[in-house]
Amino acid sequence: MIVAATPIGNLGDASPRLREALAAADVVAAEDTRTLRALAARLEVDLSGVVVALHDHNERDEAVRLASRAAEGATILLVSDAGMPTVSDPGYRVVAAAIEAGVEVSVIPGPSAVLAALAVSGLPTDRFSFEGFVPRKPGARDSMLEALASEQRTMVFFESPHRIAASLAAMAHAFGPDRRATVSREITKLHEETLRGTLAQLAERAQAGVRGEIVVVVAGAEPVEPTLEDAVRSALAAAADGERLTEACARIARGTSLTRREIYDAVLAAQSDDD
Repeated sequence: MIVAATPIGNLGDASPRLREALAAADVVAAEDTRTLRALAARLEVDLSGVVVALHDHNERDEAVRLASRAAEGATILLVSDAGMPTVSDPGYRVVAAAIEAGVEVSVIPGPSAVLAALAVSGLPTDRFSFEGFVPRKPGARDSMLEALASEQRTMVFFESPHRIAASLAAMAHAFGPDRRATVSREITKLHEETLRGTLAQLAERAQAGVRGEIVVVVAGAEPVEPTLEDAVRSALAAAADGERLTEACARIARGTSLTRREIYDAVLAAQSDDD
Protein backbone atom coordinates (compact mmCIF):
# COMPACT_ATOMS: atom_id res chain seq x y z
CA MET A 1 0.00 0.00 0.00
CA ILE A 2 1.25 3.47 -0.88
CA VAL A 3 0.19 6.72 0.82
CA ALA A 4 0.87 9.64 -1.52
CA ALA A 5 0.74 13.42 -1.20
CA THR A 6 -0.94 15.41 -3.97
CA PRO A 7 -0.46 19.11 -4.84
CA ILE A 8 -2.16 21.60 -2.52
CA GLY A 9 -2.50 24.16 -5.29
CA ASN A 10 0.39 24.31 -7.71
CA LEU A 11 0.33 21.43 -10.18
CA GLY A 12 4.10 21.74 -10.58
CA ASP A 13 4.51 20.27 -7.10
CA ALA A 14 3.35 16.85 -8.29
CA SER A 15 6.33 14.53 -8.06
CA PRO A 16 7.43 12.06 -10.75
CA ARG A 17 6.84 9.28 -8.23
CA LEU A 18 3.22 10.40 -7.78
CA ARG A 19 2.66 10.30 -11.55
CA GLU A 20 4.17 6.81 -11.76
CA ALA A 21 2.10 5.54 -8.85
CA LEU A 22 -1.14 6.93 -10.28
CA ALA A 23 -0.50 5.20 -13.58
CA ALA A 24 0.56 1.85 -12.11
CA ALA A 25 -1.74 1.31 -9.11
CA ASP A 26 -4.28 -1.51 -9.23
CA VAL A 27 -6.61 0.52 -7.02
CA VAL A 28 -6.58 4.26 -6.33
CA ALA A 29 -8.56 5.21 -3.22
CA ALA A 30 -9.40 8.90 -3.44
CA GLU A 31 -11.21 11.33 -1.19
CA ASP A 32 -13.18 12.59 -4.22
CA THR A 33 -13.02 10.57 -7.42
CA ARG A 34 -13.90 13.57 -9.59
CA THR A 35 -11.04 15.59 -8.11
CA LEU A 36 -8.67 12.68 -8.68
CA ARG A 37 -9.69 12.24 -12.32
CA ALA A 38 -9.29 15.97 -12.92
CA LEU A 39 -5.80 15.85 -11.37
CA ALA A 40 -4.82 12.84 -13.48
CA ALA A 41 -6.04 14.59 -16.63
CA ARG A 42 -4.02 17.72 -15.85
CA LEU A 43 -0.96 15.57 -15.16
CA GLU A 44 -1.61 13.67 -18.41
CA VAL A 45 -1.67 10.38 -16.51
CA ASP A 46 -3.87 7.47 -17.53
CA LEU A 47 -5.45 5.74 -14.54
CA SER A 48 -5.20 2.06 -15.42
CA GLY A 49 -6.51 0.80 -12.08
CA VAL A 50 -9.89 0.88 -10.36
CA VAL A 51 -10.81 4.20 -8.74
CA VAL A 52 -12.80 4.04 -5.49
CA ALA A 53 -14.11 6.75 -3.22
CA LEU A 54 -12.74 6.95 0.31
CA HIS A 55 -14.36 9.51 2.60
CA ASP A 56 -15.48 9.96 6.18
CA HIS A 57 -18.77 8.12 5.63
CA ASN A 58 -17.37 4.91 4.15
CA GLU A 59 -13.78 4.71 5.41
CA ARG A 60 -14.49 2.23 8.19
CA ASP A 61 -15.92 -0.33 5.75
CA GLU A 62 -13.51 0.43 2.90
CA ALA A 63 -10.48 0.10 5.20
CA VAL A 64 -11.03 -3.64 5.67
CA ARG A 65 -11.70 -4.21 1.99
CA LEU A 66 -8.66 -2.25 0.80
CA ALA A 67 -6.38 -3.88 3.36
CA SER A 68 -7.64 -7.29 2.23
CA ARG A 69 -6.92 -6.53 -1.43
CA ALA A 70 -3.46 -5.25 -0.52
CA ALA A 71 -2.79 -8.45 1.44
CA GLU A 72 -3.70 -10.41 -1.71
CA GLY A 73 -1.00 -8.56 -3.63
CA ALA A 74 -2.84 -5.61 -5.20
CA THR A 75 -1.06 -2.26 -5.29
CA ILE A 76 -3.30 0.20 -3.43
CA LEU A 77 -2.61 3.92 -3.79
CA LEU A 78 -4.18 6.18 -1.17
CA VAL A 79 -4.59 9.88 -1.99
CA SER A 80 -6.65 12.84 -0.75
CA ASP A 81 -7.90 15.93 -2.56
CA ALA A 82 -4.81 17.89 -1.54
CA GLY A 83 -1.77 17.21 0.60
CA MET A 84 -1.10 14.07 2.60
CA PRO A 85 -3.88 11.55 3.34
CA THR A 86 -4.63 10.91 7.03
CA VAL A 87 -3.74 14.52 8.00
CA SER A 88 -7.19 16.08 8.51
CA ASP A 89 -8.24 13.86 5.59
CA PRO A 90 -9.43 10.25 5.29
CA GLY A 91 -6.90 7.44 5.32
CA TYR A 92 -5.96 6.72 8.93
CA ARG A 93 -8.26 3.70 9.24
CA VAL A 94 -7.02 2.29 5.95
CA VAL A 95 -3.37 2.52 7.00
CA ALA A 96 -4.15 1.03 10.42
CA ALA A 97 -6.07 -1.86 8.83
CA ALA A 98 -3.23 -2.51 6.38
CA ILE A 99 -0.66 -2.66 9.16
CA GLU A 100 -2.94 -4.97 11.15
CA ALA A 101 -3.14 -7.24 8.10
CA GLY A 102 0.64 -7.35 7.79
CA VAL A 103 0.72 -5.20 4.65
CA GLU A 104 3.79 -3.05 4.05
CA VAL A 105 2.86 0.63 3.88
CA SER A 106 5.15 3.08 2.09
CA VAL A 107 4.86 6.80 1.43
CA ILE A 108 5.38 9.20 -1.45
CA PRO A 109 6.02 12.50 0.37
CA GLY A 110 5.10 15.83 -1.10
CA PRO A 111 3.22 19.09 -0.49
CA SER A 112 2.00 19.82 3.03
CA ALA A 113 0.02 22.91 3.99
CA VAL A 114 1.02 22.37 7.63
CA LEU A 115 4.78 22.36 7.02
CA ALA A 116 4.60 25.07 4.35
CA ALA A 117 2.77 27.51 6.63
CA LEU A 118 5.06 26.66 9.52
CA ALA A 119 8.18 27.22 7.41
CA VAL A 120 7.16 30.71 6.28
CA SER A 121 5.71 31.79 9.63
CA GLY A 122 8.96 32.97 11.15
CA LEU A 123 7.86 31.32 14.42
CA PRO A 124 9.85 28.59 16.22
CA THR A 125 9.82 25.32 14.28
CA ASP A 126 11.90 23.07 16.55
CA ARG A 127 8.77 21.89 18.35
CA PHE A 128 5.21 22.26 17.09
CA SER A 129 1.77 20.69 17.31
CA PHE A 130 -0.85 20.29 14.59
CA GLU A 131 -4.33 20.89 16.00
CA GLY A 132 -6.41 20.46 12.85
CA PHE A 133 -9.60 22.45 12.33
CA VAL A 134 -10.91 24.62 15.14
CA PRO A 135 -14.30 23.25 16.29
CA ARG A 136 -17.34 24.85 14.66
CA LYS A 137 -19.39 25.34 17.84
CA PRO A 138 -18.27 28.25 20.05
CA GLY A 139 -18.39 26.21 23.26
CA ALA A 140 -16.21 23.41 21.90
CA ARG A 141 -13.90 25.94 20.24
CA ASP A 142 -13.39 27.91 23.45
CA SER A 143 -12.77 24.75 25.49
CA MET A 144 -10.15 23.58 22.99
CA LEU A 145 -8.33 26.91 22.97
CA GLU A 146 -8.41 27.24 26.76
CA ALA A 147 -6.79 23.81 27.05
CA LEU A 148 -4.02 24.99 24.69
CA ALA A 149 -3.40 28.34 26.40
CA SER A 150 -0.26 27.11 28.18
CA GLU A 151 1.05 25.02 25.25
CA GLN A 152 4.67 26.06 24.70
CA ARG A 153 5.04 24.53 21.23
CA THR A 154 4.14 26.47 18.10
CA MET A 155 0.59 25.49 17.11
CA VAL A 156 -0.82 25.00 13.61
CA PHE A 157 -4.54 25.15 12.83
CA PHE A 158 -6.70 24.82 9.73
CA GLU A 159 -9.63 27.21 9.33
CA SER A 160 -12.28 28.17 6.80
CA PRO A 161 -12.83 31.69 5.39
CA HIS A 162 -16.23 32.22 7.00
CA ARG A 163 -15.00 31.27 10.50
CA ILE A 164 -11.50 32.74 10.52
CA ALA A 165 -12.45 36.10 12.08
CA ALA A 166 -14.32 34.49 14.98
CA SER A 167 -11.58 31.91 15.55
CA LEU A 168 -8.82 34.53 15.64
CA ALA A 169 -10.84 36.62 18.09
CA ALA A 170 -11.33 33.53 20.28
CA MET A 171 -7.60 32.78 20.10
CA ALA A 172 -6.79 36.34 21.13
CA HIS A 173 -9.08 35.91 24.14
CA ALA A 174 -7.70 32.48 25.13
CA PHE A 175 -4.00 33.04 24.36
CA GLY A 176 -3.77 36.79 24.92
CA PRO A 177 -4.05 39.58 22.32
CA ASP A 178 -0.28 40.02 22.02
CA ARG A 179 0.53 36.40 21.10
CA ARG A 180 2.35 36.32 17.73
CA ALA A 181 0.70 34.47 14.86
CA THR A 182 0.44 34.19 11.09
CA VAL A 183 -2.43 33.55 8.70
CA SER A 184 -1.36 31.88 5.44
CA ARG A 185 -3.85 31.53 2.61
CA GLU A 186 -3.80 29.95 -0.83
CA ILE A 187 -0.38 28.36 -0.25
CA THR A 188 1.40 27.58 -3.57
CA LYS A 189 -1.45 29.22 -5.52
CA LEU A 190 -1.57 32.48 -7.51
CA HIS A 191 -2.80 34.62 -4.61
CA GLU A 192 -0.61 33.09 -1.90
CA GLU A 193 -0.25 35.43 1.07
CA THR A 194 0.92 35.28 4.66
CA LEU A 195 -0.28 37.88 7.17
CA ARG A 196 1.82 38.38 10.28
CA GLY A 197 1.14 40.16 13.56
CA THR A 198 -0.41 39.66 16.97
CA LEU A 199 -3.62 37.72 17.34
CA ALA A 200 -5.47 40.96 18.08
CA GLN A 201 -4.12 42.57 14.90
CA LEU A 202 -4.90 39.55 12.76
CA ALA A 203 -8.41 39.22 14.22
CA GLU A 204 -9.08 42.85 13.31
CA ARG A 205 -7.74 42.39 9.77
CA ALA A 206 -9.85 39.26 9.31
CA GLN A 207 -13.04 41.25 9.87
CA ALA A 208 -12.73 42.45 6.28
CA GLY A 209 -12.64 38.84 5.09
CA VAL A 210 -9.93 36.31 4.25
CA ARG A 211 -10.42 34.15 1.17
CA GLY A 212 -9.07 30.77 0.21
CA GLU A 213 -7.61 27.79 2.05
CA ILE A 214 -6.29 29.04 5.40
CA VAL A 215 -3.61 27.84 7.82
CA VAL A 216 -3.08 29.66 11.13
CA VAL A 217 0.23 29.35 12.97
CA VAL A 218 0.37 30.59 16.58
CA ALA A 219 3.44 31.02 18.77
CA GLY A 220 3.56 28.88 21.88
CA ALA A 221 3.17 30.26 25.37
CA GLU A 222 6.21 31.70 27.08
CA PRO A 223 7.49 29.50 29.93
CA VAL A 224 6.19 30.67 33.29
CA GLU A 225 8.99 31.24 35.79
CA PRO A 226 7.96 29.64 39.10
CA THR A 227 8.26 31.64 42.28
CA LEU A 228 10.21 30.29 45.23
CA GLU A 229 6.90 29.64 46.98
CA ASP A 230 5.72 27.58 44.00
CA ALA A 231 8.95 25.59 44.04
CA VAL A 232 8.64 24.89 47.76
CA ARG A 233 5.08 23.61 47.36
CA SER A 234 6.16 21.35 44.49
CA ALA A 235 9.13 19.99 46.48
CA LEU A 236 7.00 19.29 49.54
CA ALA A 237 4.41 17.49 47.41
CA ALA A 238 7.13 15.42 45.71
CA ALA A 239 8.65 14.52 49.08
CA ALA A 240 5.22 13.49 50.35
CA ASP A 241 4.95 11.16 47.35
CA GLY A 242 8.23 9.48 48.29
CA GLU A 243 10.80 11.36 46.20
CA ARG A 244 14.03 12.27 47.99
CA LEU A 245 13.94 15.96 48.90
CA THR A 246 17.35 16.75 47.45
CA GLU A 247 16.43 15.09 44.15
CA ALA A 248 13.09 16.89 44.02
CA CYS A 249 14.76 20.26 44.62
CA ALA A 250 17.32 19.59 41.89
CA ARG A 251 14.63 18.52 39.42
CA ILE A 252 12.43 21.53 40.12
CA ALA A 253 15.36 23.93 39.81
CA ARG A 254 16.21 22.78 36.27
CA GLY A 255 15.24 25.32 33.65
CA THR A 256 14.59 28.05 36.21
CA SER A 257 16.63 30.83 37.75
CA LEU A 258 16.28 29.14 41.15
CA THR A 259 19.07 26.98 42.56
CA ARG A 260 18.72 23.60 44.19
CA ARG A 261 20.20 24.94 47.43
CA GLU A 262 17.82 27.90 47.43
CA ILE A 263 14.78 25.66 47.13
CA TYR A 264 16.14 23.12 49.62
CA ASP A 265 16.81 25.78 52.28
CA ALA A 266 13.35 27.29 51.73
CA VAL A 267 11.74 23.87 52.14
CA LEU A 268 13.61 23.25 55.40
CA ALA A 269 12.52 26.67 56.64
CA ALA A 270 8.90 25.93 55.71
CA GLN A 271 9.04 22.59 57.53
CA SER A 272 10.58 24.30 60.57
CA ASP A 273 7.80 26.89 60.60
CA ASP A 274 5.19 24.12 60.48
CA ASP A 275 6.80 22.46 63.48
